Amino acid sequence: MSTPRPSGSPRPDLRALDQDALEALAVEMGEPRFRGRQLFKWVHEKGARSFADMTDLPAAFRERLEEAAAIGTLVEARRQQATDGTIKSLFRLPSGRHVETVLIPDLHPDGRARRLTVCVSSQVGCAMGCTFCATGLMGFQENLTAGQIAGQVHAMEAVAQETWGRGVSNVVYMGMGEPLQNYRAVVASTGLICSGLGLSPKRITVSTVGLARRIRQLADDQAEGTAPPVGLAISLHAPTDPQRSAIMPVNRSEKTDLSALEDAVRHYHARTGRPVTYEYCMFAGTNDSDADARRLARVAAWAPSKVNLIMYNPVEGTDFAPSSEERLDGFIRTLVGRGVRVTVRRSRGQDIDAACGQLAVAEG
Repeated sequence: MSTPRPSGSPRPDLRALDQDALEALAVEMGEPRFRGRQLFKWVHEKGARSFADMTDLPAAFRERLEEAAAIGTLVEARRQQATDGTIKSLFRLPSGRHVETVLIPDLHPDGRARRLTVCVSSQVGCAMGCTFCATGLMGFQENLTAGQIAGQVHAMEAVAQETWGRGVSNVVYMGMGEPLQNYRAVVASTGLICSGLGLSPKRITVSTVGLARRIRQLADDQAEGTAPPVGLAISLHAPTDPQRSAIMPVNRSEKTDLSALEDAVRHYHARTGRPVTYEYCMFAGTNDSDADARRLARVAAWAPSKVNLIMYNPVEGTDFAPSSEERLDGFIRTLVGRGVRVTVRRSRGQDIDAACGQLAVAEG
């Protein structure tokens, strides 16, 4: 016999529940436990958008599910595709607010997809206030649920299959918001993505501005097996406290300055044995001197790491400009000369304002 849902209580979003929770829900509704496993396959592996899609479930069970539960579905409000193949979708949430997701293809010369990366958002807006970021201009508005985060990947999985005939290969939490400020939902969503789409945790990266306490928590949770061993990226963008505090307000607290970040990074590596990635936007005349590169090399030596240099995608309303190619080359030479592993990420989707938050700012 199923347990009736109390009048006025919200229906659970099945997209936010893992397999154990779905099995428990099925039992609570008077069904065998294996019905929960079937639900998991429909929601998290097949990306079902309605209970009617779930054709191997009894009709009576589907009717009860319609009354007792929901499948959180993001409504696509707008989609843009850049000349380089980057696809950006703007999704409307139940609150009426909007969140962005970007699908970034790495293509073979013949146009086949080598790698398809989804850049997901974890919040609407952001409270961190980084002065170079479009999302920071919005301020914080709303945390996304685990189901809404995983739902972005499901939506882009369908786009990837439709456009390139293959699925998503990588997921990065580098869209709107500070992921570690929405810690529980983000960790839960990584588990849903791994188990639902079959992605290895090694293909998922969570980026943070450097919330030291949460980095330590993530390290402990990964070491204890309560969080998937996804990658950690730190948005550094400046190698000294004065420089970083000028562009990233989070650095102005002794709990989140470079000293606290160093302790957290060392703890993370000691607990997990995993390297970290430092994201470093190159801003002309701000953080791109040879002296900055030498200081950055010292930061990179805190623990095994690599530095991902990012050619800045300009944002309207900010005073930052990307470094020149010549300055980038000199910066790389200085880092490599000090034994730093370096990669370069070029701006993508510039003709569709693909820097995080620009489309949502325009919509709002």
